[in-house]
Amino acid sequence: MSETTMHVGLVIYGDLNATSGGFRYDRQLVSYLREQGDTVDVISLPWRSYPRGLVDGVSPSIRAKLDRSVDVLVQDGLCHPSLWRQNHQLEKPGAIVTLIHHLRSDDPTERFGPTFRPFERRYLESVDAAISTSQFSRTRACELAAELGRKPTLVAPPAGRTEGAAVTPERVRKRAVTGPLRVVYLGNVVPRKDPKTLLAAIARGHPERDWELTVVGSHDADPDYAASVVMAASEYGIDDRVEFTGKIEPPGLEAILERSHVCCVPSRYEAFGMVYLEAMEYGVVPIAGSVGGAGEFVEHGHNGFVVEPGDEAGITTHLQELDDQRGRLAQLGKRALVTARQHPTWDESMSDIRAFLGKQSDGEQDV
Repeated sequence: MSETTMHVGLVIYGDLNATSGGFRYDRQLVSYLREQGDTVDVISLPWRSYPRGLVDGVSPSIRAKLDRSVDVLVQDGLCHPSLWRQNHQLEKPGAIVTLIHHLRSDDPTERFGPTFRPFERRYLESVDAAISTSQFSRTRACELAAELGRKPTLVAPPAGRTEGAAVTPERVRKRAVTGPLRVVYLGNVVPRKDPKTLLAAIARGHPERDWELTVVGSHDADPDYAASVVMAASEYGIDDRVEFTGKIEPPGLEAILERSHVCCVPSRYEAFGMVYLEAMEYGVVPIAGSVGGAGEFVEHGHNGFVVEPGDEAGITTHLQELDDQRGRLAQLGKRALVTARQHPTWDESMSDIRAFLGKQSDGEQDV
C-alpha cells in the first residue's frame, strides 16, 4: 500500500463488468488503485444513443453526478457525448483526466462518425491531461484536439491474460506441425472487427485447403450483423469448417488458444488490439488490421502479419504461407512468445497511471 493515497473518480458508461477490452482495462485500473489504498468512486452514466448522450452533455443531473470532491476525476473517453459541455462547469474535482481507448469519430463503421468530431474535440480540449492505451490513440487525439498535445499525456498499454508466455517454445514447435491449420477469431461479432473478410479469405482456400476456423465472441452487440456472418459462412460453403462458439468463459478460451495456430481479427480499426497480445501469449501468430495500434507490437513478417482493411486476398496468402511452411509458422509463434514476455504487465502500466494521476492531483504540468 502506498503511503500517499488519492480519492479518484472513474466515469464510465453502463456496467464496469461489461464484456470488452476497454471495460477490462478500466476494471484493472480500479482494482490496482484500490490495492494501493486509494478510494475509487465508479460513476456510471446512462449508456444512450449518441444524440441522446449529447443532450446529457448539458444535463444538470449529470453535472451533479460528476461534480464531486475527488483528487482526480478520470473519464473514459467513450463517454464524451455526455461530457462535452460538462467539464468546464465542474468546480470540485482537483484535476480531470481522460482515458482514451479509441476515438469514436475515427471508427469507420460509425455511420455518422465524422459528425462526432466537433463534440469529441471539444471534450478533449476540456480535460487537464490524457492517458492513452496506445501511441496511435495518443497521436490521433492530439491531431483532433491540438491543445491536448500541450497538456500532460501518458501512454499505458494494456497487458494480456497471462502476462507473459502461457506455453513453452517447444509446445509451439510441436503444435505447428500437427493437423490442419487452425485459425481463431477473438472478439465481438461486429462490423468494426470485420469477420466477413476473414470468412472470405478462408473461402478462397476452399476446397483445396482444410483450414479450420473458430469464431469466439458474443453476438449480442449487433445481432443482425452477427446473423449475417453466420449466414455468410453457409453461403461460402464453409460452414462445416467454421465453428461459432459465442461468448465463452476463460477456461474454454484458453483451450482454444492452446490448440490454435493463427489468430486473425482483420479489424478495420483497433486502437490497441488486446486479442492479438492474448494470442501471442500462447505462441499463436496474429494477423492484425493495419489501422490502429496493433503495429506497435505486431511486427509484419517477424512475429505476425498486418493487413489493410478488407484485404481478404492478403489474409489468404499469409494463411497459405503458414500452412505450407510449418517451420516458419513455428518461428513466428516463438517470436510472438518473446513479444508477450517483454510486454508491460498490468501492474507496470497501472503503476505508471497511478504515478501520472498523482502528478495531476498535485498540479504538476510536465508534458
